[in-house]
Amino acid sequence: MADRNALVVLCTSRHGAAQIIRARLEDHGIPSALSYESASIVYGLTVDGLGEVRILVPQSLYEQARAVLAENVDAENGETEGST
Repeated sequence: MADRNALVVLCTSRHGAAQIIRARLEDHGIPSALSYESASIVYGLTVDGLGEVRILVPQSLYEQARAVLAENVDAENGETEGST
């Protein structure tokens, strides 16, 4: 039986964008964690997976978190719910 509180990868991003995604999720009451290589932050490396940040959410909130991200993508593209 899978642990519904286990963390799963929601998406990957760069460090700055990951912080924004994390804040948006937490604004919707979804706890999240960031997982990354510390060398990428210290040295500013962005090659071959370094610099990539994994945004993690509880498995039980995964679908809700995806909906929050989809909402934000639509808003950034100038689309609103129900527009075609």
